Amino acid sequence: MRWEDFRRSDNVEDRRGSGGGFGGGRLPGGRGGLGIGGLIIVGLIAWATGINPAVLIGGAEILMGDGGGSSQQQSAPSGPRSQPQDQLGQFASAVLAQTEDVWTPIFKAQGATYQEPGLVLFSGATRSGCGAAQSAMGPFYCPNDEKVYLDLSFFQEMKQRFRAPGDFAAAYVIAHEVGHHVENQIGILSQVQQRQRQASRSEANALSVRVELMADCLAGVWAYHANAQWRILEDGDIEEALNAASAIGDDRLQKQTQGYAVPDSFTHGTSAQRMRWFKQGLENGDMKQCNTFQGGI
Repeated sequence: MRWEDFRRSDNVEDRRGSGGGFGGGRLPGGRGGLGIGGLIIVGLIAWATGINPAVLIGGAEILMGDGGGSSQQQSAPSGPRSQPQDQLGQFASAVLAQTEDVWTPIFKAQGATYQEPGLVLFSGATRSGCGAAQSAMGPFYCPNDEKVYLDLSFFQEMKQRFRAPGDFAAAYVIAHEVGHHVENQIGILSQVQQRQRQASRSEANALSVRVELMADCLAGVWAYHANAQWRILEDGDIEEALNAASAIGDDRLQKQTQGYAVPDSFTHGTSAQRMRWFKQGLENGDMKQCNTFQGGI
């Protein structure tokens, strides 16, 4: 994936400390690599299957259909925005900038204004507008403060645990979380929360699957426009993203961890669904084709 020559986002907040956090770690898929942080396989599964979804769309009691209540804004520190100095941090900043440059004109064409999300880079743990953020949660989007939270060691875990290496696989993860921000901007997340309050657990899970698949599709929309404008894709990039989407399907993860899949517990979609919806956005670049709430998925 071509990214080195592109601008960096001004919306990055690096909380990893003055030392940069990873000592100039390399991108996943290259030789060498950054040191493994505190992430474990459980954390990856939590991100991929929604085991801890409170940080995703603003409240476990809403997402899981336990009824009542709503997520409340929580105070979270806002550090100075600064450009990371290590390669992986620079990569994340460049990908975020590309999403900004894609979604801003798309929203403008529809008579709307795209509010750029923040990206918080942290190591180990930090605070978010949705509560405590830990590496074990994996990357997530918090609608309360409109920020994506990311411990970059997650990408090393993708490479080693899930065998889903590659810079474009990592970019897909960031674009997926930004896809949740797009959903938040157009009101999808709040509508889903309302529906989940009256839903059973299995129904709430089914709604979560549609939210996640839509974010996969929106990540594909980003890739379509970024490549059309800047030719970011290189040989093997699409395969990297599809491999990552397949690796984190609910069915595949459950079979790997418990030997069987329980469809009613799915919260992100099967491997086939995740690949199909990413390809849907990638092939047509039209966010209107990402409506996972109409018809089958």
